Amino acid sequence: MTQVVHPARALWWLFEPVHALTYFSPEARAAYEAAGLRGYWRGYFGGRSAPLGAVEAAPVVAAFFNFAPQMVERALPEIWGRAAPEQALQARVEGATGALGRVLAEVKPNLIDRSVELLERAVEGLDCAGRVLAAANAALPAQDGRLARLWQATTVLREHRGDGHVAALVAEGLDGCEALVVRCALDTRRETMQPHRGWTDAEWDGATARLIERQWLNPDGSLTTEGRRRHVALEAATDLAASRVWTHFHRTELDELADALRPISTACRADLPPTTPIGLPNAS
Repeated sequence: MTQVVHPARALWWLFEPVHALTYFSPEARAAYEAAGLRGYWRGYFGGRSAPLGAVEAAPVVAAFFNFAPQMVERALPEIWGRAAPEQALQARVEGATGALGRVLAEVKPNLIDRSVELLERAVEGLDCAGRVLAAANAALPAQDGRLARLWQATTVLREHRGDGHVAALVAEGLDGCEALVVRCALDTRRETMQPHRGWTDAEWDGATARLIERQWLNPDGSLTTEGRRRHVALEAATDLAASRVWTHFHRTELDELADALRPISTACRADLPPTTPIGLPNAS
């Protein structure tokens, strides 16, 4: 049976790999290291939080949501003594465009240009009220060049969806660690997720116990019927929060965007690890 997917989610599945490429490509790692951010997590926290300015750890703990506070605190604000936010932003664009230039070498330029045109139109129509990461990225200066513009537009849109997802998680009464435990009960191994988000065994096991008590999980760690129902509602709320931006597009334009993005997304997805801690369904 074919899965029925909300259009906002289907589009996210297509544009998320364009943004996510920067977390795993050698070009991105090299650009961050050249800027003084040696080590994977310095580049990650420096690049992703740089639109907020030289912030302390607290607002990043809040905005990134599912990272353990102690993991964020190891990076911030120490990294700003190594690279100013402006340098981190320049490095992330250089790394992203370098990776996209390699990965999309065989994709027709007209597909990239049309994707950029439609994605930027979506960004122009965004309401970022209550969405801190989206607003910070949307406020950055416009980029030059099709690849930089493509990456910037997908980044604003994915952070916009992510901000809405965090709001849905909070409304469901889940904290950052509990949200990850639920994700692992669905389709991801704890061994993949936990080390990448910095939670201790005691914190993870505590989150699991709370979810069992609240009847999200069975004692064996699998989702209960109630847990599955609430997860479906959570994802539906995320889709609804992300859908408004697309309402001023005609269906034919959404189909055109999907068609233009598909070879771009496929090429980017092929360059990602098969299993990652990001929100995309794992590659089959």
